[in-house]
Amino acid sequence: MAGERIGILGSGDVGRALAAGVARHGWEARVGTRSPGKVQRWADGTEGVSVGSFAEAAGYGDVAVLAVRGDVVDAVLDLAGPERFAGRLVLDATNPLDFAGDGPPHLLFGATDSLGERVQARLPDARVVKCFNTVSNAQMVDPEFADDTPPMFVCGDDPDAKARTEQILVELGWPGAFDVGGIESARYLEALVPLWVRVGAELDTWEHAFAVVR
Repeated sequence: MAGERIGILGSGDVGRALAAGVARHGWEARVGTRSPGKVQRWADGTEGVSVGSFAEAAGYGDVAVLAVRGDVVDAVLDLAGPERFAGRLVLDATNPLDFAGDGPPHLLFGATDSLGERVQARLPDARVVKCFNTVSNAQMVDPEFADDTPPMFVCGDDPDAKARTEQILVELGWPGAFDVGGIESARYLEALVPLWVRVGAELDTWEHAFAVVR
């Protein structure tokens, strides 16, 4: 995969971690943001990473990553232009989290809906795969765990898109992917995240991940 281009929509902790991580593996990454000037200094110090608008990131290469807060997904897709994602693999790392009030976040919605499904509906000509949303940004690329690294949970409707996603994950240091089904399974992957937060608070770490054991 080295030498390919990837657009990353989002310049927060998740977007920056993914951009720097894939760049270490030889990708050219374009980070999309509302305010490129505020991110330019960071990008100038990160080899292989450039900065542009959401629209520029959406059209950059054959792979895009949606790495913004769950409550701004629709606005970001509007700014990017849904047509720019046509034919692309879109890795959806978002979570519908509500941080209002005291205590840990909770889901904005779930059980019968998910951000993964909403993203696929907004981008009908793209191949959306839910990915990266169940681990911390620090573990998304070249993960290091005290125990064996588990495969990454993914879901999506396109088998070829999930196969390519697994290839990308292996290149980025994961042992592979654990396919939990179609994009509707994003409901359950997203629902894991509030639990992940609560487990992390109990263990006093954000470097953990869920695994399937048999």
